[in-house]
Amino acid sequence: MRRIKQIFITLVLILFGALLHYVLPQHDIVKITSTEIIRTDFSSLNRIFYAQADSGSAASETRDLRLINTQKKKTWLLGFYPRDKMGVMVYRNEDTGWIWPPYFKFDSADLQAEAAANIAPGQERWVVVTHYGWRNKYLSIYPNAIGIRPVEGPDVTVIPWFNIVFFAFLLFCFGFLRAVWRQFRQRTVDPALESAEDTWDAVGDGMTQRRNRFSRWLDTWRSK
Repeated sequence: MRRIKQIFITLVLILFGALLHYVLPQHDIVKITSTEIIRTDFSSLNRIFYAQADSGSAASETRDLRLINTQKKKTWLLGFYPRDKMGVMVYRNEDTGWIWPPYFKFDSADLQAEAAANIAPGQERWVVVTHYGWRNKYLSIYPNAIGIRPVEGPDVTVIPWFNIVFFAFLLFCFGFLRAVWRQFRQRTVDPALESAEDTWDAVGDGMTQRRNRFSRWLDTWRSK
């Protein structure tokens, strides 16, 4: 039973970590090479990884999808250590609107124009693309770009302030809820358990006394 509980807690933590890795903002230093619009047919496997249609447009199973094609340095350990080799990354550019995740993005057309303005063939023009989501070529899913800003070069350090504040807040909430639970347990749960144990002991003692009296009564009949 204990092993099953540990496995269940581990699975919950893995799923929660995957959810946070998908929805929290990430930052890539890239060089934009082109932008394009493709017609996309959604399937039952990849539909959940796409946002809604642009604000003011009707939802459809087939619609145009804005893409931003880039080059970036390859990295080790989820982007913490850069490598000398270059790779490619493709971002989608969709409105999130008022739905999940709560980025409240309504300017995908403006962001596409901003991406096109940063295309500089033959030049070293680097930008930071803030995005969420995953890239999977087998499911045809792309991370969703939510912001673009120019930087001096590919070696600029980007500090994820939002994620730092978010995890600090999450840690604070965990500590606060743990302290509240401990106080609630000390003031309510533990006394209730002790009272229940005392009641159970009293019931047990009463049953023992009755059983002893019954045994003595039987003994009086046996003696006759």
